[in-house]
Amino acid sequence: MHLYPELILEALAKVRYPGTGKNIVEAGMVEDNIRIEGRKVSFSLLFDRLNDPFIKSIVKAAETAILTCISPDVNIKGNISVRSRQDARPEPEKLLPEVKNIIAVASGKGGVGKSTVSANLAVALAGMGYKTGLLDADIFGPSQPKMFNMEDARPYLEKIGNRELIQPADNYGVKLLSTGFFVKKEDAVLWRGAMASNALKQLIGDANWGALDYLIIDLPPGTSDIHLTLVQTLAVTGAIVVTTPQEVALADARKGISMFAGDKVNVPVLGLVENMAWFTPAELPGNKYYIFGKEGGKRLAEALNIPLLGQIPLVQSICESGDAGSPAALNPDTATGAAFRELAENVIKRIEYRHTHMEPTKRVETHK
Repeated sequence: MHLYPELILEALAKVRYPGTGKNIVEAGMVEDNIRIEGRKVSFSLLFDRLNDPFIKSIVKAAETAILTCISPDVNIKGNISVRSRQDARPEPEKLLPEVKNIIAVASGKGGVGKSTVSANLAVALAGMGYKTGLLDADIFGPSQPKMFNMEDARPYLEKIGNRELIQPADNYGVKLLSTGFFVKKEDAVLWRGAMASNALKQLIGDANWGALDYLIIDLPPGTSDIHLTLVQTLAVTGAIVVTTPQEVALADARKGISMFAGDKVNVPVLGLVENMAWFTPAELPGNKYYIFGKEGGKRLAEALNIPLLGQIPLVQSICESGDAGSPAALNPDTATGAAFRELAENVIKRIEYRHTHMEPTKRVETHK
């Protein structure tokens, strides 16, 4: 039995709240905190008041729907908590009202290709016709200027209304900001945590991002103040965690996923990306060599009941194109370009599904 949040939501959509006649998913009564551990499922239901006369009957109906629609073996009884809407964590103030979707790309450790995935995801989205921005929030190791062939770019201030805002650089249809634009590329960034957090806030709030369908944020590896600053500053739509198939990377990826699901961060995990899934030599494009292990990311996604958004092969051209400032996603007809295009399509589907099933009263439409 394979459980995942969407399956739980489909079952809960069968339960209607007597006061309005709407199903409890449509009414926004299912809090975005569905936890799945093996066969155990737990989550919270939100009510306008804790003395609502329908609480017991709704909880019972939710349990019955899951056991009936999914499996009688699901451990759900006693695992549905009830909370008042007033007690639910308030959403961060929307700092970028013209940005429809904000996607954080993270990794548990460095060296797994998080920045490469971020750059190519942004380029793929832009190539599909979406207005896209990329914020390089890896303050201490900014790499996006090189990947976009813009190491010499120097963003300027532009007066917008009564404010002077940083104008992002632009290449391949992607608006880009990075601390790499403001420091010498050969110099190390020696900032304390507060300085890094303030720099990130400035790149977010003091920039002229304009209207965007997607803003991709390339986070530093691991967990840090930067991650907390991000979720406290922006209403993040969801996070993508990047890993390689090897066990040491998977262990750190699991920690990264746990961080986003924790109470301090509480950002939905859109899914996992398995980078360097296999090696394919250019002269033998049909061959796959699993030099870092086979399908470790796929197994982790299944174990944690989150979607596997994509498997990106390890091909020499990906590294070369990144170093040359020409992301592989610019060529969707190649195997690597197609892999990043598929990743972008899966991310879009995942976000649209969440807008439809998780936040029906606050749906954000995404248009080309």
